[in-house]
Amino acid sequence: MTQARLRTGRIGEELACRHLERRGLTILARNCRTRFGEIDAIVLDGDTLAFVEIKTVRAGAVHGPELPVHAVGPRKQMQVRRLARAWLAENLPPRCRAIRFDVVGVSLDHTGGAVVEHLPAAF
Repeated sequence: MTQARLRTGRIGEELACRHLERRGLTILARNCRTRFGEIDAIVLDGDTLAFVEIKTVRAGAVHGPELPVHAVGPRKQMQVRRLARAWLAENLPPRCRAIRFDVVGVSLDHTGGAVVEHLPAAF
């Protein structure tokens, strides 16, 4: 992965997490490693634990899905579920009534602006 893509991803993750916090969600962890890979963010929304996949694109760089949130297809969904199971097996999560999987898409434009789209229970 190129330095520019890594930097874009870090910027998107930061913007996504700030967006979630402004909406009242509590960030429990970011960039959590499991033996299967990395979970972008784990958040608490009231009494619901959410595993969040964050997708970031730069304006003009979109190839394929129109919005970054549409880039989380069945294969990626299965991987995120596997990551969540591994994380839950390795960690003591807070008490919660439900678990869900969210997607946050971040579109960065050439002026430094961003559009953040949060889809709770995306899959």
